[in-house]
Amino acid sequence: MENFSNEPIDINSLPRYEEVPLNALDPNYWKVIVLNICISILLIGTASGLVFLLKKETTAYIVPVIIAIVVFGAFLFVLFRMSFKRRGLAVREKDIIYSSGILSAKTTIIPFSRIQHVALNEGLFSRMYNLGALEVFTAGGATGNVKIHGLEINLANKIKELLAKRVNNGI
Repeated sequence: MENFSNEPIDINSLPRYEEVPLNALDPNYWKVIVLNICISILLIGTASGLVFLLKKETTAYIVPVIIAIVVFGAFLFVLFRMSFKRRGLAVREKDIIYSSGILSAKTTIIPFSRIQHVALNEGLFSRMYNLGALEVFTAGGATGNVKIHGLEINLANKIKELLAKRVNNGI
């Protein structure tokens, strides 16, 4: 057998990804989130209103249902606002970092060598604000994939081109 070596690595000397400054999402993405929340609440309110119109015996529940819908909407607003502020992205020499999460923070670090494909998606409301979602597919399957919403479309295209070039060159 050749000279086999398997020396331990000093964990304290490893680079700390937590110290990497993350770029925030485009502020216009918050407008897209608010539009989606409003549409969801409007649909819930409309469905509830139809139930009250069709079943006359449910009219006693109108006020509690309206209060519940308003409280639910406020909860969604606060939850998504906190989520929006916690999201961030960094592109480094050899990998891409995406961080998100409210109750449990999730940081995904994808080395360029694991990336198989990169896609850019634009939703209806995102397109209105010149935004896109970058989707990075990895060799690790669905659990390693990441979708980053709320990027300004020109920036998302630049990142996509950079990642595609690195993937094609095998870097």
